[in-house]
Amino acid sequence: MFLPKYPDSPTPPPAHTHTVADPAPARRPVPQISVSTGAVTAVLVGGVVLTALLAAVAVTAISVAVAAVVLRSLLRDQHRR
Repeated sequence: MFLPKYPDSPTPPPAHTHTVADPAPARRPVPQISVSTGAVTAVLVGGVVLTALLAAVAVTAISVAVAAVVLRSLLRDQHRR
């Protein structure tokens, strides 16, 4: 009932037919881009500065959150008395 039906031909059809490839299109020469050491240094310094600023913002946010939790617990203790 649920048996697979196999094709009657003993040899399977070819999986890939060979076609002649078109010749590769001619490539345009890529213009040379020269990057100076000053540009690389500026990008690296900018990345370091931005990373330091991001770290400073993260540390400030964490310290403000800790201070808020401490103040909230102190104020809650004052209201219980």
